[in-house]
Amino acid sequence: MTFFSKGRMIFAGLAVGIIAALMNVLGNPANMGVCIACFYRDITGALGFHRAAVVQYLRPEIMGIALGAFIAALLFGDFRARGGSASLVRFLLGAFVMIGSLAFLGCPVRALLRLAGGDLNGITALLGIVAGALVGIYFLKNGFNLGRAEKTYTPAGWLMPVIMFGLLLLAIGVPKFIFVSESGPGAAHAPIIISLLAGLIIGFLAQRTRMCFVGGWRDLFLVKDSYLFGGIAAFLVGAFLINAITGNINFGFEGQPVAHANHLWNFLGMALTGLAATLLGGCPLRQTIMASEGDIDSGITIMGMIAGAACSHNFMLASSPEGPGEFGPVAVIIGLIFACAVGLLMKENINWTVSKTSKNISH
Repeated sequence: MTFFSKGRMIFAGLAVGIIAALMNVLGNPANMGVCIACFYRDITGALGFHRAAVVQYLRPEIMGIALGAFIAALLFGDFRARGGSASLVRFLLGAFVMIGSLAFLGCPVRALLRLAGGDLNGITALLGIVAGALVGIYFLKNGFNLGRAEKTYTPAGWLMPVIMFGLLLLAIGVPKFIFVSESGPGAAHAPIIISLLAGLIIGFLAQRTRMCFVGGWRDLFLVKDSYLFGGIAAFLVGAFLINAITGNINFGFEGQPVAHANHLWNFLGMALTGLAATLLGGCPLRQTIMASEGDIDSGITIMGMIAGAACSHNFMLASSPEGPGEFGPVAVIIGLIFACAVGLLMKENINWTVSKTSKNISH
């Protein structure tokens, strides 16, 4: 039996779901025990890239996930430095992954966590993710391809783990230039050591199983493979069981923690996230894992996500419990148009190669 067996994926999904739900009990915001997009958004604020005072905190879970995956990749020979595949496109798609997630107020992981806590808006979000994945599958079937990553210098592949380790040191030392929320979701967090350990375990398990909260839907519909989907289902079960035991379930659409009930923009926001993640080859969690394995393209995608988080809060794109941000719907529509254009135009059967004559034109 290999580590990629369905049984081990289900075990990993259960374990990650249990950990994520327990983090709610241990101090993280309600129904946000582990949210990759939200936590990158908080890190972005802590570094001063946006000034939304209620969402600024260096979340050790993210650093733990990256370092746990890095350790696993080194131990099992999976670390390979590679990159160079449509970098700017990946950066922009990463930004729109974040914009879509913050329109809903959560990534595909939090969509399940919210549902496991009784927030029925998670159903709308999951429908959006599936819709986005299905559109992405259409593009994949019609030749979409961002190109092949090439082998590159090993030190380049170490950059993301090194950056994450540096952020961890900042989270521990908290120098004066780091912003820390005094109220709101950013002020709710588990002790650093617990957050770090939770991240390390999640990162290790996700690296060994290739866990992906969008890829599971993609594979289920594209190639009828339920391996990754087994992790999604097990995660939901694990989180629901912990919430049931701890009494953290409140069924309904309205009045849910750090959430809004605008079904249209919850759906379209997560459709954007699902589509962009399908084109990128993985959800925010999966991008973090791949970046820790030496994938520079995934590292660039993460930089795009950070830029998207900064734009979301600086330009009034992000939603709040009152509803979508003032300019959020426009940004989501622009993102959907951009992602569809990428899917339509970046095909193997379209030759965009510059001719030799054009290359020789002097400037």
